[in-house]
Amino acid sequence: MIRVSDLSKTYRPDKNPVYALQEINIHVLPGEYVAVMGPSGSGKSTFMNLLGCLDTPTAGSYWLDGEEVSTLNKDELALIRNQKIGFVFQNFNLLPRMTALRNVEIPMLYAGVPAQERQERAREALGKVGMSQRADHRPNEMSGGQNQRVAIARALVNRPPVLLADEPTGNLDSKTSEEIMAIFDQLHQDGATIVVVTHERDIALHSQRILHFRDGHLEKEEILASARLATEREG
Repeated sequence: MIRVSDLSKTYRPDKNPVYALQEINIHVLPGEYVAVMGPSGSGKSTFMNLLGCLDTPTAGSYWLDGEEVSTLNKDELALIRNQKIGFVFQNFNLLPRMTALRNVEIPMLYAGVPAQERQERAREALGKVGMSQRADHRPNEMSGGQNQRVAIARALVNRPPVLLADEPTGNLDSKTSEEIMAIFDQLHQDGATIVVVTHERDIALHSQRILHFRDGHLEKEEILASARLATEREG
């Protein structure tokens, strides 16, 4: 699903270079649930920007869903973002004047989905995250946890093969955070491929594998008990 080989990102390569990422090699399988951790300046945000096709690498290759995307131009990357990646952000990034339903419809507008199908799929996505009753509410009429549920529905609505979540519980209290992570857990059980960036180990422990970044390097990979148990069951 995701494969990066010698992925590197250097800022100002011609003068006083800053090596944000250096020769990262990672393979994420379809249906895998991976967390990314590291201190500030470790490279994890740069890594997520590259995975999300929001930036391009200086060197190395990135394959997503069988397609090499590291060589694509801006228009091609925009298409990849719309069709193959669902984003969930810390700050929700919902449009304040639009209802939950309209916010969820937005990715389908860019994809050219007809109006009736947009509405049906948006309502279905809201139902998956327990927000059917809030379809006509605007962001300022909902709690932080409810807004994040809407944001997750928006990320799912184009049925992308990969879900990327950047600090999805960063603005939420501990109880609401667990409710949001329960949604990710269910999505994973349903077969979604998920990569989540977090500073909190409690959040990372929901995943099957933790990638620890430091100083632009992949310092270590930590396989969690949930992944080992799943492997044993499959065996």
